[in-house]
Amino acid sequence: MHQLAIVYDHPHWFQPLFAALERSGIDYLAVATDDHGFDPIGGRPPAPVIFNRVAMSAAQRSRRHPVYYTMALLDHWAGQGALVLNGADAMAIDASKARQLALINRLGLAAPATLIGFPLVVKADIGGAGSGVTRFNEATALAHAIAAGQLPATANGVWLVQALVRPRGGITTRIEILGGRHLYALDVTAADEALSLASADARIERLATRRRVRAEPPPNLIAAAELLAREAGMEACGIEYMIDDECGTPRFHDINGLSLFVNNPQDVLGWDPHDRLVERLWHHISRMGG
Repeated sequence: MHQLAIVYDHPHWFQPLFAALERSGIDYLAVATDDHGFDPIGGRPPAPVIFNRVAMSAAQRSRRHPVYYTMALLDHWAGQGALVLNGADAMAIDASKARQLALINRLGLAAPATLIGFPLVVKADIGGAGSGVTRFNEATALAHAIAAGQLPATANGVWLVQALVRPRGGITTRIEILGGRHLYALDVTAADEALSLASADARIERLATRRRVRAEPPPNLIAAAELLAREAGMEACGIEYMIDDECGTPRFHDINGLSLFVNNPQDVLGWDPHDRLVERLWHHISRMGG
């Protein structure tokens, strides 16, 4: 049996992680969801520790639905005794903007309003990579989109309506969390309008070009992000907030269980977060006797 299994969907995103694992000497198995299958009343987990790296945007890249498939797979392996990081319960929150907002509100934190006027944005409940977000400036345009079946595509048939928040300075901040603790944070240039590119990969390429600089959020917002990650049951995630330019309120708006690390970490951070991730995975492997 391997020491670790990585469940993933994208063929290219995780090469830096795989390279870090190989440098570390961890005996791991890469489990691609494409064409994968499992016996829900038999079989065994491939490793004592399973780390889920399936993106919500996976639903847009496959004729199947890797998100729901992976939830069932991870739940099965957890039931057989594997330690599953970012497991089925965490995915259920990652996969629903509505559940994310409910959690943010339940913890007493601010989020974009959902009982609102115009302009507003309509979001797919399951989106990913900036997909499924459309701005409407007035009710007639929204009514026309509904009647014409032109609301953003959503994998589960659920939409979310939110106020259009203008981030102060055009910046949204992402706090990366690992093992329940702040790892680093970045200020990212926010998109002024909803993205409407043709594919998830194209959206991600555009998102990757947005300016990213090291950020130092205040301690109360770091603590809030750490709390959100723990309550969501996510071993690794990115928590995003923006400062509402109208009132100065920090509004949390995304809990992302995949949260790929910054592309050029040595330039931006001076160190590679994959090394910290591998250390954390070693910790869990040791706990499981691997």
